[in-house]
Amino acid sequence: MGRRHQAVMAWRLKKTIVMVGMMGAGKTAVGRALASALRVPFLDSDHEIEEAAAMSIAEIFERDGEAFFRARETEVIQRLLDGAPCVLSTGGGAYLAERNRAAITARGTAVWLDADLDLLWSRVKHRDTRPLLKTPDPFGTLKSLYEARVPIYAKADIAVKSQPGLTVQNMADRVIAALAERDDLLEKT
Repeated sequence: MGRRHQAVMAWRLKKTIVMVGMMGAGKTAVGRALASALRVPFLDSDHEIEEAAAMSIAEIFERDGEAFFRARETEVIQRLLDGAPCVLSTGGGAYLAERNRAAITARGTAVWLDADLDLLWSRVKHRDTRPLLKTPDPFGTLKSLYEARVPIYAKADIAVKSQPGLTVQNMADRVIAALAERDDLLEKT
């Protein structure tokens, strides 16, 4: 094993790390790599909702609307925060709700994957699984969402800047370095 991986194995996670940010920021991919490196479970709130509903997020949005989805999302996040420390990936809109931010702050730590608009667009423009982008002008919609959401994401406990060309593992390493700067998140074992 490499030196970096050996150093990571010497940590114990004290609180759930909640990945927040825009669609396409890498919350799921980076979250999985982070969980693997820290040897803790990885959970995804959207996946948990889909499993419980036996429907995709897009189908839930279409059938029941965004308000119904957001209520289920809050219930799932609350439940997952009550479990053992893990890495939790949330949907792009989850952190916007004050009740979700309060729960995350009280029982976990929010890590914002801060990707700029061009990087996000390059990652989401060819996907049809983003219900909020099913509009006549998906880039314009993404831009509006970005401009409205960034000030809220900036309230996260930790921000990690994403850049084009970084691998998922590079981003996970950046998150670990940011976590290690605080004494309430990781404990050397």
